[in-house]
Amino acid sequence: MKVVFTHGYFIQEDEKEQAIMRPYPPLGILYLSAWLEKHGKVNSVFDTTFSRKQLIKDYLLEDKPDILAIYTNLMTKLNVIEIMQFVKKQLPKTTVVIGGPDVRHNIEDYLNAGAQIAVIGEGEQTMLDIVNTVESGNTSEFGHIPGIAYFSGTTLVKTQERSKIKSVDDLPIPNRKMIDIQAYLDTWKKHHGQSAMTVSTQRGCPYTCKWCSTAVYGQSYRRRSAALVAQELKYLKETYNPDTVWFVDDVFTVSHKWLAAFADEVNKQDAIIPFECITRADRMNEDVIQTLKRAGAFRIWIGAESGSQKVIDLMDRRVDVNQVRKMIQRTRANEMEAGTFIMLGYPGETQEDIKETVRHLKESNPNYFTITVAYPIKGTSLYQEVEAKQTKALNWMETTDRDRDFERHYSRKYYDYAVRWVENSVRAFQKKSEKGILSASFLKHKTKAWLMYLSMQFSK
Repeated sequence: MKVVFTHGYFIQEDEKEQAIMRPYPPLGILYLSAWLEKHGKVNSVFDTTFSRKQLIKDYLLEDKPDILAIYTNLMTKLNVIEIMQFVKKQLPKTTVVIGGPDVRHNIEDYLNAGAQIAVIGEGEQTMLDIVNTVESGNTSEFGHIPGIAYFSGTTLVKTQERSKIKSVDDLPIPNRKMIDIQAYLDTWKKHHGQSAMTVSTQRGCPYTCKWCSTAVYGQSYRRRSAALVAQELKYLKETYNPDTVWFVDDVFTVSHKWLAAFADEVNKQDAIIPFECITRADRMNEDVIQTLKRAGAFRIWIGAESGSQKVIDLMDRRVDVNQVRKMIQRTRANEMEAGTFIMLGYPGETQEDIKETVRHLKESNPNYFTITVAYPIKGTSLYQEVEAKQTKALNWMETTDRDRDFERHYSRKYYDYAVRWVENSVRAFQKKSEKGILSASFLKHKTKAWLMYLSMQFSK
């Protein structure tokens, strides 16, 4: 019985990703691999990150797996479809299983594109049930397995929702030995001066932001014990010795009690690795900042999405923009770096709101900020709000949700200029503070900001 896990992220074939060069191991399929291994099921992982499409095709033709399980998301969807269609044509006896956040609201599309089974939600126990079923000789009927969809003949069958794993402490740590971790560490070291790894401590998010998808773990909060997370960090430190860790959790400081226990454990176990994480300003205060620092944090990303309270409320973020500013400032005052996220083009946002965002970034003055233009992911509240206002029909096989657009306050081109206006306005402010008004860097950003602002006005 041959079971292969893979994904569709090919950094060597993506110029944009090559410019960023921040690859992370595919934790999701490494968790699935570890779960199968824990239950005595031999499996392998073909990590596409540093590979090429032709190489995985050659591998599959030679290996001829009984089951090929593929993780998909918005970034990898088109590559995944190509892999599925290749297998469907060249390896018709291979059962293709598809899972990931893009599946729940596109089930029939993925099944028509080449998958035999679509996994909805968490995949560990579901994947084990699928392997046991195929191993028994049944490769066509899966109605006894919760949390999946498949075609029985021409009839689409969607089974009952699988219950979420209650005790995530039962999960083994990701099966990192299945892939070349050193390639990731070396890439980070070469391009950013520090190696980095990823760790997950929780599943689900209890918050209700309208643009955010909860398709896999749901609107829940389940967390591994602080002691076990510290043990994983200890293992990573002794085995790989990364310079930094990125905690992939949606909100790292949800529980202050857990955070305090975590800080105690990493110190007790000599498991401290400098880390960065994401959180919310309403789950921060001075004590939390000090606890994060004691646990090893060097950079905290504090979500805001906008500097306008009106827009924040439209997003159902349930946070005070003044608290966001204060926590960014306090993080920096405590000698840690602060980052934040900004989203432009949200329904209802006006130019005055974007100006508020510029003011917000100047006042809070984070070390880092990223800006995206809002797009509706299928299944989210934002998607439901703008579905009737979408500006063009998309060919599902050739596009992703990132290509969706809708009627906004201004033209789509306006927001492209707005992103660059915000970036350069804030950078000019920062360079002025650092080097003075006559510095070349200040003048460069200031000039670009004015050009982008004029372009915004002409493109409304």
